Amino acid sequence: MAESMHESSSAGGNIDLSQFYQIFFEEAGENLEQMEQMLLALDLEHADDEELNAIFRCAHSIKGGAATFGFADVAELTHQMESLLDKLRRHELQPTPPMVDVLLESSDALKLLLARHQGQGVEPPPTGELVARISALAHGTAVAPTPVAAPATAAPAPVAAPASAPAPAVVLADGERRLSIRIGPLEQLSQADGIAELFRDIAGLGRIESTRDEDGFRSFEVFTRSSDSDLLDLFTFHVSKEQIQITDAAAAAPAPARAPMAGEGKDFGFFDDAPGTPAAPSAVAPVMPAAEAAAMAPAAPVAAAKPVPRAEPARAPATGGLESSTLRVSVSKVDQLINLVGELVITQAMLAQKSRELDSAANQQLLAGLVDLDRNTRDLQEAVMSIRMIPMSVVFNRFPRMLRDLAAKLGKKVELITHGEATELDKGLIEKITDPLTHLIRNSCDHGLELPEERIARGKTEHGTITLSASHQGGSILIEVRDDGKGLSRTKLLAKAREKGIDAPDSMSDPEVWNLIMAPGFSTAEVVTDVSGRGVGMDVVKKNIASLGGTVEIDSAEGYGMSVKVRLPLTLAIMDGMSVRVSDEVYILPLSSVIESFQINPGDINTVAQGAQLVKVRDEYMPVIELEKVFDVPRFEFHGGSPIMVVVEAEGSRVALMVDELLGQQQVVIKNLESNYRRVPNVSGATILGDGKVALILDTSGLVRRSRH
Repeated sequence: MAESMHESSSAGGNIDLSQFYQIFFEEAGENLEQMEQMLLALDLEHADDEELNAIFRCAHSIKGGAATFGFADVAELTHQMESLLDKLRRHELQPTPPMVDVLLESSDALKLLLARHQGQGVEPPPTGELVARISALAHGTAVAPTPVAAPATAAPAPVAAPASAPAPAVVLADGERRLSIRIGPLEQLSQADGIAELFRDIAGLGRIESTRDEDGFRSFEVFTRSSDSDLLDLFTFHVSKEQIQITDAAAAAPAPARAPMAGEGKDFGFFDDAPGTPAAPSAVAPVMPAAEAAAMAPAAPVAAAKPVPRAEPARAPATGGLESSTLRVSVSKVDQLINLVGELVITQAMLAQKSRELDSAANQQLLAGLVDLDRNTRDLQEAVMSIRMIPMSVVFNRFPRMLRDLAAKLGKKVELITHGEATELDKGLIEKITDPLTHLIRNSCDHGLELPEERIARGKTEHGTITLSASHQGGSILIEVRDDGKGLSRTKLLAKAREKGIDAPDSMSDPEVWNLIMAPGFSTAEVVTDVSGRGVGMDVVKKNIASLGGTVEIDSAEGYGMSVKVRLPLTLAIMDGMSVRVSDEVYILPLSSVIESFQINPGDINTVAQGAQLVKVRDEYMPVIELEKVFDVPRFEFHGGSPIMVVVEAEGSRVALMVDELLGQQQVVIKNLESNYRRVPNVSGATILGDGKVALILDTSGLVRRSRH
């Protein structure tokens, strides 16, 4: 197919269409996601016209691009979807659950078809059965299709009397002509409504007076000032030139249009039934004018080689469209930009440190310039870092569809509530957190929530609730999956653990018992299904989260529900840090984790059992961690003065770190220590200071966990 595409582009203007493939695939994926979300949120009883139109536009955009690039299987399926959606938006059919089901199944099939065209080796299922079901649903009512641009007619008028269809007394404006346009056969067209859309979308093109279908052809009565050649140039973006016949309405009845011969117009997917460039994928934006779609098409069809003068006026409104406000850039370029900004931050820190040795009076302008450089570097760093940050809604939006299908399979009624969709996380973490969250939500639906009759018997509502939330806490992001189901049974977990040979005494605390479900091969499911019960899942979730430097906390109340909290560090390449000194060593604490600092006397520290130390801070005792002992820092001076306590918070707990001196706040560039050296306990990375020395960045979460043990 790629070779034929290249040949066709060579014949039509020497343009290789493959350069546009990736944009089409990305836009098609966005349209499918958008259509899926709108279908799930559709109120079947009181469907909003704008919602139905937005869903139709998504399918129309995908079909247009697929036909343009010659992906016939995608175009055929979306054409059938479009036919059904067109009847829904015209209120010829009432939306029903089977319609939503078949459209969602079609969306899944389209994803597989597109993946195959991308060369991912995916074998999509046959779509014949889907097409038949959609067609059957679309023809469930005998109402004839009525184009939006034309008033409804009581019955099809004879083809031979086009002049009698409009009102008897029609006054033509200056320069206006009355034409009959006939296209067909309709079964060979992928886009029969494109002609009507052109007259609706292009100002000044003209108007359609009436439309009718007969003998497999469609006829339009139009009033226009455009020439026949201009009209043909526009129409060939939607149908083949051989399938169009334009005659003067005052002349004799037109002869039947010549049907394409076998193989005619079928050589190249780009020209056959190409409906033009896809419309803007936004759910609320208006459909891109067809004239602009024509003007922006990658290559003009052979049959329309000359410019299209009527399409030019429609270009002006396009300046506010999607393409003018977004830019697709590869992740590697963004990463390179972040690395360069990181090096700039290191250089700026070095200049700032050296400037302290200068005479402020003699170098006033230089120092003022360095202050500006500091401010501009910080602004640049924040702007660049925000490029990689993606809202959690990207992950959350895929779960309503999954839950809908899963609940239907299990016979349960489930409501999903989300909070904190705007919370942003680094793109790398977003991609890796999706699978663990998917398993946690499936787990809540399958194991946690009861069947409707069980919930009613327990005095609950028949609809179970799964709550998915995300929020920032200190230097980490907290993602919680909570359900109001039956919760975990302590007795059942202990019995299952002993059955598997796991040491599980009755003296175990509740959190320790809950964590048993994360043991490899552990499952409380009584029956193995295609949903769960194989003992593979929670241990993989814990392993994946741990590989990201995060933790998993489980809480449960039997009969009331269960909560799983996932904490992940905000792994930013550049961060604000507090530098502290311990003897001759310098360490960096993430500023987002630092709560306060204060100076104390050694007598204020209390020693309890097993040598643990506590310090009292406003009627609250906190564990004390001596960094000198944690990292075996050699001390050469005999009297270090009064120690300073720095209170840090992580994972919901606080500890006091004992240091010698606070050196100040500064921006630091995080360098991965594990990939350059090896994993070091209680250290999350390293950075280069302004004087060229290396300082370790402390892992506050690891230090808090150390204090617990």
